[in-house]
Amino acid sequence: MRNATDEEGPVRSAREEALRAGAPATDPGVGVPTGTVARRLGVSPTTIRSWERRYGIGPSHRGPGRHRRWSPEDISLLDEMCRLTARGIPPAEAARSAAQGAHRTSDDGPLPARPATAGEPAAARSAPEPAHHPRPGGSRAMPLGTVRPECRGLARAAVRLDGPEVAEILRGAVDALGPVRAWTEVMMPALRAAGRKWAADGEQYVEVEHLLSWHVSAALRTAAVAPVRYREAPPVLLAAMPGEQHTLPLEAVAAGMAVHGLPYRMLGAAVPPRALLDAVTRLGPSAVLLWAQSRATADPHLAREVGSASWGAAGARLDTLVATVGPGWNRHEPLTGLACPRTLEAALDLVHRAVAARAPSAADPPERKGAPCSPNG
Repeated sequence: MRNATDEEGPVRSAREEALRAGAPATDPGVGVPTGTVARRLGVSPTTIRSWERRYGIGPSHRGPGRHRRWSPEDISLLDEMCRLTARGIPPAEAARSAAQGAHRTSDDGPLPARPATAGEPAAARSAPEPAHHPRPGGSRAMPLGTVRPECRGLARAAVRLDGPEVAEILRGAVDALGPVRAWTEVMMPALRAAGRKWAADGEQYVEVEHLLSWHVSAALRTAAVAPVRYREAPPVLLAAMPGEQHTLPLEAVAAGMAVHGLPYRMLGAAVPPRALLDAVTRLGPSAVLLWAQSRATADPHLAREVGSASWGAAGARLDTLVATVGPGWNRHEPLTGLACPRTLEAALDLVHRAVAARAPSAADPPERKGAPCSPNG
């Protein structure tokens, strides 16, 4: 856990904002309001007030009118609370751990608890939030709906531009859920929320989406290229349709295949038709997955060409699975002879079976080279 006096990320931002307000850095009354803290941490003001009310995670100073004023040390405590809850730790346990860590690292000992009124637990009193004018772009929190705790923590870390925390959450999700489930249940909802926020707030939110996308790709590619023992079978060919630039879901499939030891070749984004057909002919793959995010890039004619491609000596080609994957295909009629799995999990299951069908059978005796055949084997 980071030292409570470290001035990084939201802590440094809070101190700078307080100094811009004209107060000296050593003034114990220096602090910023709850709305500003919420924007820095990527949570809603309601969440912060709830943590204060339920767990005593509140500011050590209040301004005139009992208005909350959060010091950098207070925000460091909230930041640690965000980190712990992002990793699935229950809020009550996270609050105890964050407070204990702050007490251990504080030169002045534990922060004093505010007196409680009758019927309230210690440090549970709440005061009305002062009125303030909304800043351009509104709240920095991303509306996610009902999602896993890891997804909510990922979104908060991305809003804080906390790259190390984003990377840590993604590593944990991939390890715990596998790449495909991590994509479906953690990465994709956070990216969609970032995209919606970007569309609503314009360039003020581009940095969040870009940071998150980069780290998601890094996590998936790390899993996809990890050294594993692949099955002996022709590889599965993964390619995005011509003009298609969105490949993160395809990277999730590649990572999922690597985890299961399924050989693959990734061609990536916007593969030209000739290059795609040449790769199919040269590899003779166990299966081909054609990804299209949008209807405009889903090309049924090219998909049929891939499905009818041939390679090797006459009659040597085995039936190869060709699957159209991605939401871009959903508005097209199903293509005869081609698979159209609706989810990445279903696509991974299909290619798993396709590779198994082309792999040497465990019951087959190994080829004996250099020795003549005999009736007795």
